[in-house]
Amino acid sequence: MAQQQRVAVIGAGLAGLAAALELKDAGVRVEVFERSRLLGGRATSFAIDDREVDNGQHVFLACCTAFVAFVRRVGMESALHVQQRFDALVLARDGTSGHLRAGNAPAPFYLLASFAGYPHLSVRGKLRVGRALVEALRTRRSGVRDDETFEAWLTRMGQDAQTRSAFWDPFFVPALNAPFDRVSCADAMFVLETAFLTDASAARFGFSTVPLAHIAAAAASQLDAVHLATPVVGVEAFDGGNRRVAVHLLGETAPHAFDAVILAVPPRVLAKLLGDASRFGIDDLAAFEPYPILDVHLWHDGPSIGVDFAAALDSPLQWIFEKAPGYLCCSCSAADAYMRLPTAELEALAWQEVRAFLPSLRDAALTGSAVTRNPEATFLPRTGVRRPGQKTTRAAVAIAGAWTDTGGWPDTMESAVRSGTAAAHVILGEASAVERRPA
Repeated sequence: MAQQQRVAVIGAGLAGLAAALELKDAGVRVEVFERSRLLGGRATSFAIDDREVDNGQHVFLACCTAFVAFVRRVGMESALHVQQRFDALVLARDGTSGHLRAGNAPAPFYLLASFAGYPHLSVRGKLRVGRALVEALRTRRSGVRDDETFEAWLTRMGQDAQTRSAFWDPFFVPALNAPFDRVSCADAMFVLETAFLTDASAARFGFSTVPLAHIAAAAASQLDAVHLATPVVGVEAFDGGNRRVAVHLLGETAPHAFDAVILAVPPRVLAKLLGDASRFGIDDLAAFEPYPILDVHLWHDGPSIGVDFAAALDSPLQWIFEKAPGYLCCSCSAADAYMRLPTAELEALAWQEVRAFLPSLRDAALTGSAVTRNPEATFLPRTGVRRPGQKTTRAAVAIAGAWTDTGGWPDTMESAVRSGTAAAHVILGEASAVERRPA
């Protein structure tokens, strides 16, 4: 029987945990190193005044099959809530409410009935959006130019202020988490095609009914070793011998030897750990820019709002989620303009906006509030820079992360899980690095 191989995974976010579980299932001994005291990376939770909150309202769609499979694998599928059919309540400040919901027609026609009665767009606006969707359906991703941004595409499609604020912004700003002039048209078309144009059930919203750290903890509990609050400061890769990879920990002089390593960390951290990333066939890490997400948590003594979530048009809140009766989470993507505002000001602004869009709470009192800021919620490469794959030029080294190339998926929980699984397959595919343990 071959000796059981040992692999280090750097980073205990979804990408690292997905990679570690895939390796563990293949009979590999896995050790995970995480610099934070928290599991889950950018999808985690923590206590604020004895209340456990997520570091942002993380939503997935029904087409996020890898993420759902990951949660099922760790025994937490019952914690996921997914709509029976796509249904989005969209609210305007003047009190007008509208629904975009899936009908019985097949894709891409399943939204036609609700779209025809959508009150936030004029007839002309609906025609503008319709023409753009027809063009997207005709060209798909393969028909867009590599250098075209989503902003340029919307302009070319004749989308005006009304169509953007009432249709494109509510769904694509959260999905892409960046200004449209920073997003490639190909990335936006992937979201449009995958979520809305191919399968009538794909765009159904889903979210976790338990704090996200619980899902990460369930994954970690199945691994051989997870070292929290343990920063890795460097990684060396060797061509052969008894020590294929050396992992250097902060404060320790002797490195830890492994047969292989997966680095599931953000771009700038990866650059520091590898030293010269180009030696591993990874270029342009400095071209990946972070984009923030901000969430305001509000506890109140008013009634339930009656829906799981709603979009707020032309509001910094963007989406309002009812996490539990008396507890709202207000999500603001691409939140650069608000990140530096004082916490008290953000809390007051969010409560003011909530009561403006939700009349049932106008007489309610705020009983508690908190703000969670994630300045590096997602990473996006500059225009013209390609995301790296999980394979490097060193057989014993792979990388993972939602920001890497996962076949078109934007930086999301789905992309994180896909990247981790792919990185594990890279390592498992290198027979000289890892041998599967015989059954």
